[in-house]
Amino acid sequence: MTDASREQPGDEPPTDAPLTRREAARQHRRSSPGAVSPALSHVRAARTEFESQVAQARAEFEEANERIKQRTGRDLILAILIGLAIGAALIASLIFLKWVFVLFALGAGLLGMFEFGRALIGAGRRVDLIPQLVIGTLLILSGYFVDLWVHWIAAFVAVALVIVWRLLAQMFARDGRTYGAVLSDVLIAGFLQLYVAFLTSLCLILLRQEGGEWWVLAFIIIAVASDTGAYAAGIAFGKHPMAPRISPKKTWEGFVGAALAALIAGVLLSLFMLGLPWWTGLVIGAVILGTATAGDLGESMIKRDLGIKDMSSWLPGHGGVLDRLDSILPSAVGALALFYLLSPLAA
Repeated sequence: MTDASREQPGDEPPTDAPLTRREAARQHRRSSPGAVSPALSHVRAARTEFESQVAQARAEFEEANERIKQRTGRDLILAILIGLAIGAALIASLIFLKWVFVLFALGAGLLGMFEFGRALIGAGRRVDLIPQLVIGTLLILSGYFVDLWVHWIAAFVAVALVIVWRLLAQMFARDGRTYGAVLSDVLIAGFLQLYVAFLTSLCLILLRQEGGEWWVLAFIIIAVASDTGAYAAGIAFGKHPMAPRISPKKTWEGFVGAALAALIAGVLLSLFMLGLPWWTGLVIGAVILGTATAGDLGESMIKRDLGIKDMSSWLPGHGGVLDRLDSILPSAVGALALFYLLSPLAA
């Protein structure tokens, strides 16, 4: 017995059977493939326009970055990112834990000494890297952990030790090196300690003072502001070389930008960070401007004498560690002197 409601083999399926909602939508898309709702069309047009604007802005930025890179030899994007990362670490260490900044300064100083030593060796000089780094470590740390008079003795002993070490090493080498070359090696050995290790230790002497962390942060900010102002003004307006034989890319327009940035930063930091009268900010800004500019030109002279563009390529967009310390190290001298002179004026 069969069910009468079932279809027989020859029967045709009903044509008026109701469709589900999904089937109706699918049939509608098949019947009118070009039809799009006005709202969806508007969204697609807005997205296309946004993507076009983003692509255009990206192309313009890359073109500008390439022009800057060709003119200065620096990758602007990498330079900004690395600078922000270093700045954040430096500020955090100074504000929260002084001893972390001690490690930060020690690492930067030793890396700078290593870079400088490797560059000197590449130029044919004899540099004893391991003794230099060991003695430099002791000299840098003495700036924070020992009394001031002991530190001065430590500086003298450090220079004497590296000089004696170089003379003894040359005596045992017996390679026929001329007296003039040996004398240059000896002078360079002492200069490496004084230029990098000793100046770094002065920064730690300032750090150990009461409120010294704010002075360290202030003079570093002013030095960086001076460097940034010179960079920006030099790219935008630079036409007249400042010292073409030493650094052809430095211009007087860039120096004006550096001066404005240093003075403005000095006034703001004096008022809101150091608690000093506004006019002391002009003094601080002018002093740090002078030391930072002298340090920058001095390192450029050294690199030109060595025949290199950067001390290393460890910091993409910046060069080497010492290339970033060139304006900060000499500024530690000016900042320490200004602390002793101006800190009594603090409110």
